[in-house]
Amino acid sequence: MSTSKKSFFANIKYDFPAGLVVYLVALPLCLGIALASTGRSDLLFSGIIAGVVGGIVVGALSGSALGVAGPAAGLVIIVLTAIDTLQSFEAFLLAVVLAGVIQIVAGLLKAGIIGYYFPSSVIKGMLAAIGITLILKEIPHAFGYDKDFIGDEAFLQTDGHNTFTELYYSVKYSSTGAIIISLVSLGLLLLFDRPFMKQIQLFRFLPGALFVVMIGILLNVLFQVVRPEWAMGGEHLVQLPIASSPQEFLSFFKTPDFSAITNPNVYVVAITLAIVASLETLLSVEATDKLDPYKRSTPTNRELMAQGVGNMVSGLVGGLPITQVIVRSSANVESGGRTKLSAITHGVILLLSAIVIPTFLNLIPLASLAAILLLVGYKLSKFSLYQGMYRLGWDQFVPFVVTVIAILMTDLLKGIAIGMVVAVYYILRKNYRHSHHYKKEEYKDGEVIRLILSEEVTFLNKGSIGLTLEELPENSTVIIDGSKSVDIDYDVLEIIQNFKLHTAPLKNIKIETIGIRDVNAVGGH
Repeated sequence: MSTSKKSFFANIKYDFPAGLVVYLVALPLCLGIALASTGRSDLLFSGIIAGVVGGIVVGALSGSALGVAGPAAGLVIIVLTAIDTLQSFEAFLLAVVLAGVIQIVAGLLKAGIIGYYFPSSVIKGMLAAIGITLILKEIPHAFGYDKDFIGDEAFLQTDGHNTFTELYYSVKYSSTGAIIISLVSLGLLLLFDRPFMKQIQLFRFLPGALFVVMIGILLNVLFQVVRPEWAMGGEHLVQLPIASSPQEFLSFFKTPDFSAITNPNVYVVAITLAIVASLETLLSVEATDKLDPYKRSTPTNRELMAQGVGNMVSGLVGGLPITQVIVRSSANVESGGRTKLSAITHGVILLLSAIVIPTFLNLIPLASLAAILLLVGYKLSKFSLYQGMYRLGWDQFVPFVVTVIAILMTDLLKGIAIGMVVAVYYILRKNYRHSHHYKKEEYKDGEVIRLILSEEVTFLNKGSIGLTLEELPENSTVIIDGSKSVDIDYDVLEIIQNFKLHTAPLKNIKIETIGIRDVNAVGGH
């Protein structure tokens, strides 16, 4: 075996169990998002296709060690509206293919750099908010009330309820069997999380989530015999389409309607999908890199191109649009995944299980899978995260909390946008305050004021420097020292020169500049 193959499979004892957990998390998400996105039970397999492509194709091409791609809840409304607008799922698939092309071009044009401009406080707020959202959204499924699809992240739900009213109805219409299965599942997951359990060789390779699912199936079968009124059925179980023949299985795959290429609405949908999917991907990349225990950095331009190829393939074979998804990615991190082999493994298992054991999969209670997601949510939003952000100061804590609340009350992208506004306000305020150091020195000849500019002086510092210059006392001597500055923006140079040439003489202020270029030389290029 070659060295590259050896290194690729070197972490399989960590990546296979993690891939298995990600698969168990992804399975209900793929089906739930497909049903919510299309509104048609005959298109449920489109979610599985997207999950498989996200795992195998994007996993292989991506530079992300732990990121996992698949259908995303954030695209549900866009997809549902687009299919209605285009009047055809096949025409929509063409838009998905074109969205992939746009993402590839964006990657080639280095648009992935946008990902580096999301403040850390906002990204950590997103992680905490998704954790809380998972807990709140999975409680109804754990209680056996499944009116909203698994994976929904929005405050206002497609079933007419919201995150909090859904909790009321889940208690009101709870199922004893579902609650028992959920509690047992949570207890087992917590047990498997204990250090002594990880010392057992079997449980190092087979994750606790797998045993939780098996116990959930056995409990539900037992209920059917002992207490039929407790047994889960129908919408409370996984509902994977089952093909009675190879031909019917192949019919689950669709191809784009290329005749719709002349429809301008197809391009509008494609551009919308490309922008939103790319933003969600870049946000997830930043969040996953922060969760990575090895602190590896994902090349964002390569990620955009990998996602683009993934969307092209998904659209060509009948799948939903895909993005990197933080829920799957965080499950991968928490399960001990080390390389992208875990993402690829989850895609392979998803494909094989859909072909070989769909009947068995349809025995899995959603309550068991909800328990797995509840634990993922808890690990994303631990109290220690809030403590750590509070210790960093208000300029980090306030944007963090605002992001959390905004995401909980709206949805992911709107919440991030609100958090960004607050974070940028604090960044501007910090820049305003720390663009320079005002130092007064006493000499025999009189008072000398030294204004030392910071390393980077941008147009954001224009206001604070201008105000400082205006407040300089008359008849003083001023030294403006830019020797430590790597770059001084033209706007700031212009303010300094105007003050030196016009304002200072009127106030009898003597100005000396060090390391500051002439504004005419800068403006003449």
